[in-house]
Amino acid sequence: MLPSSLTADAPAPPPLAAQAAVEDVSERPYDVVLIGTILGLLGIGTVEIYAATAAEAMATKGDPAFFLKRQIVFLALGAFAMFAAAHIDYRRLRNRAYSLLACSLLALGATLAMPSLNGARRWLLIGPLSFQPVELAKLALIVYLAHSLQKKADKVKTFTIGFVPHLVVCALMMGLLLLQPDLGSSIILGTTTLMMLFMAGARVSYIVLAILAAMPVAYQLIVGTPWRMRRFMAYFNPEAFSDREAYQMVQAHVSLGSGGLTGLGLGNSRQSLGYMPEGHNDFILAPIGEELGFIGVALVLGLFVLLVWRGMRAALGARDTFGGYLAFGITAMFGLQALLNAGVVFGVVPNKGITLPLVSYGGTSLILTMFLAGLILNVGRRRPPPVPKRELVNAEYAKRRPQRVKIVVA
Repeated sequence: MLPSSLTADAPAPPPLAAQAAVEDVSERPYDVVLIGTILGLLGIGTVEIYAATAAEAMATKGDPAFFLKRQIVFLALGAFAMFAAAHIDYRRLRNRAYSLLACSLLALGATLAMPSLNGARRWLLIGPLSFQPVELAKLALIVYLAHSLQKKADKVKTFTIGFVPHLVVCALMMGLLLLQPDLGSSIILGTTTLMMLFMAGARVSYIVLAILAAMPVAYQLIVGTPWRMRRFMAYFNPEAFSDREAYQMVQAHVSLGSGGLTGLGLGNSRQSLGYMPEGHNDFILAPIGEELGFIGVALVLGLFVLLVWRGMRAALGARDTFGGYLAFGITAMFGLQALLNAGVVFGVVPNKGITLPLVSYGGTSLILTMFLAGLILNVGRRRPPPVPKRELVNAEYAKRRPQRVKIVVA
């Protein structure tokens, strides 16, 4: 009798019929920190809008709360939009990506036939109502990019399939915005597109090439347009243009300087007494700095940092790639818009006419911004899909090493 050694594998895993089905996992609770951040920005904005417009509204409308009442109506509509966005299945937006894109392009084109308001055609006028299509374009572009980047996940690094088509769509939107003209929003959309392409894995060389190709166009838009050139020169020498292009910038600096550390107090703004035009819109940060001081400005900027952090957290924990791209695109756009708005008020960048999200006065802008914030809440609430138990069993089985078993042959 001679002993022989044979190799025998471990027992086979149970058949598929005997394996338990995947258990559904309940959704996470809503991000309370993100909700508190959104409400904080909305609260500060509403109070400051009333403080910045009370004198003007009394003089022109006979009601110091005229703009406040309108803002409360917009807040109510925005709250409904945010609630709806937080409860719908955001994955349904994928099926409407191209229809949203087509509607936004048609709306942007239709504004060119509208009468000019303040030297620009940015609104669709429907009877007594007005609608700003650029806000719909922001939603449509982000949904389209999230859907397309998910669908082309394995081809994002290719130039003709994964990079150029997205730039073409973005360039078409930017072209329509520049005809309005709206340079600030076109910069927001272009930068957001490049950031989403970078996160999707596009080659850095392609992104750098796109930026270099856009520089001559940007140069021509500034130098070839007299009023843009004057605004650009006013950025470098605001005192020389203090009564024209740099008027708002100079008054914003006076407001921030007057506020000091703790501010003059709510309702005590001097610049709001007719010296700071449109202080409740693009330059809302100036009356905040005058009445609440450096502490108030730091609080607002800190809330935006918190908003970006929680938005990125929702994107990284999304249950699918589409949701991750969707939350990242919205969050990146919020952060970029807040950064540029603060830069204009501080005099770091030229005036671009960009509102401060969730803080500035606005109808269409506020409602759709709150809808986008609701989508971030929605994505952050969805848990990643659970791993099927069959895969867990197979993974555990694969980890087992073959065992050597001695068999004695008689």
